[in-house]
This record gives sequence, C-alpha cells and structure tokens, in this order.
Amino acid sequence: MARVSLERIAWGRSGDKGEASNVGVIARSPAAWEWLRANLTAELVAESLAGIVRGPVVRHELPNLSALNFILHDSLGGGGSASLLTDAQGKTHAQALLRVEFEVPGEVLAATPE
Repeated sequence: MARVSLERIAWGRSGDKGEASNVGVIARSPAAWEWLRANLTAELVAESLAGIVRGPVVRHELPNLSALNFILHDSLGGGGSASLLTDAQGKTHAQALLRVEFEVPGEVLAATPE
C-alpha cells in the first residue's frame, strides 16, 4: 500500500448546474477502475470534500467509460449568479478531489501508467 493522491490513478472533470456540481473520475487503467469502483464511495467523496459539499453526494457508475460521476448537491452556494463564492461554477471541484490522498495497493499503482 502507498499513500498517493487520487490523480496518480485517475483523471477528473467537473461541471455545474444550479446549486450542484458534478465530478467525473476516470480511471487511468483497468486496475485503477476496479479500485475506484470498490473504494471511492459517495460517503468518502463527501468526507473528502466536506469544506465544499453541504448536501448529499450521489454516485453513478459509468463502466463503459471506466468512470464514476458524483453529483455534489448544495456545493455552489446557490449557483454562479446567486453566490459570492470564488468558484460558484464548480470548475475546480474535480481537482480538489484529485489532490486528496488515499491508500492504494502497489499492484494498482504498478498497473497504472504515470
């Protein structure tokens, strides 16, 4: 096991709609996909982004893309036109999650190109 940032095994993309943002996490390898699918839960994402997310987090699997999509409810202070938040559009939420460190097995890291 090694403690690494999520960006070591995944890419990310985020967007927004109203008061919610979404974060897509795309595996860099089949081994990373299996690890993400088993370990990156909605609860873990909510805990990891506790300073951003005030509402529930909902996870959707996209196996054909080796990706997970998380809807972060109440994460934008009402949305771009209703908030004084610097990032009321949610474009940095994926990067915030990718910087969180997790314990990842060595075999997943070995199977995932840098």
